[in-house]
Amino acid sequence: MSGEGAEPSATNTLEQARAHARSQQGLVEPRVAVPSSSARQLPDGVAPADVIWDETVGAGRYVERRLPRGSLLRVADLTGDTCLNLQLFNAHQPTERLNPADTVKVQWQAYPGAGATLLSDLGRVLMTIVEDTSGRHDALCGHTNRRANTARYGHGGIHGSAPNARDLLALAAARHDLGHRDLTSGINLFAGVRVAADGSLELSGPGKAGYVDLRAELDVVVLGACAPHPLDERTRYTAGDVRLTAWRATRPDPDPFRATSPERERAFLNTDEHLLGLAR
Repeated sequence: MSGEGAEPSATNTLEQARAHARSQQGLVEPRVAVPSSSARQLPDGVAPADVIWDETVGAGRYVERRLPRGSLLRVADLTGDTCLNLQLFNAHQPTERLNPADTVKVQWQAYPGAGATLLSDLGRVLMTIVEDTSGRHDALCGHTNRRANTARYGHGGIHGSAPNARDLLALAAARHDLGHRDLTSGINLFAGVRVAADGSLELSGPGKAGYVDLRAELDVVVLGACAPHPLDERTRYTAGDVRLTAWRATRPDPDPFRATSPERERAFLNTDEHLLGLAR
């Protein structure tokens, strides 16, 4: 990048580009199924042969994966001090994406937790939160951008010391022929925000490690960026490690989450109708 006001790049020369590329080794674990001999502990009751994704991501990194309907995804905060912006898309129709605003207003609840459905802009359920030990999530504030990160940390560009979440998500989206324009504000996992009596938004401080389990109700594309929350005023770029583990699972019958409210039941009916269309 050149021109007046341009930020310095860490990859201007061949030597810098090579050093940057090599520095990435080991920062993100490979996205592979866990073999039976693995020492990594899996969620209780999950057989290694059923694992379809297992990856740990740290600050300034992104993840992406396509998951089949019915699979379970555990997103685990390993430190108690992180933030992962989550984006979801219908894998068969990527123009259909997570709508945080509808997820909040349709369910009359600003704070996602166990039982909440993550709704698309077409009123369908993309994923359901089936378990939540964290209770610290935010569907209101969205993610950071380059300008904000540069103002706070000094260099918010994708190759800088404090990569912004929006550009990280765009890199993840590009692997699925998506881009900046396809992103929504998303949902921030493990960053609890509450609305104060005067209408201001308050970010809670670090808490305890925990996890959230999400069930895929359609074939979905999952994107995530691990970066500080927009309301995090610390001058140090801070976001602890997050582990994402997905596995094949059997859907319970009857489904305990389907009819927890009339609004959720209607969203599941919309999803059923879409699935019938895909089956034709």
